[in-house]
Amino acid sequence: MSALDRLTRPGPLRAALGFGLGALVLLVVAPATLSQFRLDLLAKYLCFGIVAVGIGLAWGRGGMLTLGQGVYFGIGAYAMAMHLKLAQTPPGELPDFMQLYGEVTELPLWWQPFRQASVAVPATVLLPMLVAFVLGQAVFRRRIKGPYFAILSQALAAAMAILIVGQQGTTGGTNGLTDITSFFGYDLGDPVNRTTVYVVVAVCLLGCLAVARQLMQSRYGELLVAVRDAPERVRFLGYDPANVQTFAYTVAAGMAGLAGAMFVCAVQAINPASIDIVPSIAFVIGVAVGGRATLLGPALGAIGVAWLTTAASEALADRWTYIQGGLFILVVAFLPNGLASLPRVVGDAVRRRPAEVTS
Repeated sequence: MSALDRLTRPGPLRAALGFGLGALVLLVVAPATLSQFRLDLLAKYLCFGIVAVGIGLAWGRGGMLTLGQGVYFGIGAYAMAMHLKLAQTPPGELPDFMQLYGEVTELPLWWQPFRQASVAVPATVLLPMLVAFVLGQAVFRRRIKGPYFAILSQALAAAMAILIVGQQGTTGGTNGLTDITSFFGYDLGDPVNRTTVYVVVAVCLLGCLAVARQLMQSRYGELLVAVRDAPERVRFLGYDPANVQTFAYTVAAGMAGLAGAMFVCAVQAINPASIDIVPSIAFVIGVAVGGRATLLGPALGAIGVAWLTTAASEALADRWTYIQGGLFILVVAFLPNGLASLPRVVGDAVRRRPAEVTS
């Protein structure tokens, strides 16, 4: 096992304590201390954290640099938004944006299944997973990896954004799907209901962390690392590296789809700007800053970078992009394993210093 994978391997007790502390902070402390505005922002950031957990599994453990998670984030987001728009539209009428643009006279056939929550809710996760499975089988069986895989995934994000923009009458175009006012019958104008949405998002993040940890600590997790480091040896032992990689990539896509669905509920809108190349790269930057090989690092990094983006853009709107890029460069240059490795690096430096003085 490489040093990258030894950064943090907490035992069951330590993991349970960490999980309990995280649940306490997210589910008790945050709602009790933050204003509604800040709580809504935190819900948005936690959605990014969910995406980052999946990227940490695929990239940190599997070596697959996924620069196109915006695709799966967008599929989940639009699936949820379509259902919520239909739910608040009177029977027999079209959603408001379709009436405004006047390009369609009846509800498109592919919108029809999303009237039912029993279809729309599972689709937010299953559709991204299906697309990722098909793509993964096509890509990994041809042994496409490294920068070629990264460019391909990034191109998919750009293609999806262009497709959505071009279908203004059925997707809202550049404006996307906005003015979502209810969450399964509950008014999102009510602060109590918005707090409920936040709690649901926090529970989803904790659930994804639990799933990721189980996969990382399982035999499959060890196999995924082996495929990343020595795929030919894994193939010699009788395993198919393509299937191993596809599974991790599919799970990461499902988490991104779930995050997109929760993002719509928290922000009450979705548009192509939220799923294009730039957000996809921002996800990866957050994972790299936090520590891609760890469990909590990707989520904490994504949440921290998103918070810094909001805080810094308010004061340095024209310069934040450069600051964000500089932060990424500094972390990659001096802390290639992310901020999660900082305690280890400091500890090693402290232990080395007495040894050097003694010698």
